[in-house]
Amino acid sequence: MVSEKTFRPNLFYILRPVDITVPPLREVTEDIVPLSDYFLTHFAHSKEQHRRKLDASAIKALKLHPWPGNVRELKDTVLYTAFHSKTDVISAADLNFSQTEPDADDSLALRKPQKDKEKIIEAYRHSGSWTGAAKLLGISERALIEQRKKHRIGKKGEPEV
Repeated sequence: MVSEKTFRPNLFYILRPVDITVPPLREVTEDIVPLSDYFLTHFAHSKEQHRRKLDASAIKALKLHPWPGNVRELKDTVLYTAFHSKTDVISAADLNFSQTEPDADDSLALRKPQKDKEKIIEAYRHSGSWTGAAKLLGISERALIEQRKKHRIGKKGEPEV
């Protein structure tokens, strides 16, 4: 964008040193209920309807879902359910999770916690660098460093003892 002159060069250099890591929704499940409540409130105001509520089964189902689409998928799921709900209380049975989730085997994205370590090592071996591994995994380098510390993975992709 800078070379195309569609982005202010000085703003680029001001923002460049800022590294913001936003964890995926599956890692911050405590945010699911407040976000869902916000989406339900906004939906009720925009449609001038009574605000729907999530029951305990819906909350549990939302927290257990892996959310590969992160907050956008959560918003779509909650709004779709609110729109199609016949009652003011939404249960787990009312939720319609996306049927087009990416297949975990098709990419190196971190999807299942028990597979994280293997996927990190696989990404490093495939790319040959930690920067390349972060790109393959779809996470920031800082997040990858944290994952490496968590799983005790050495600088050359070997498990630490």
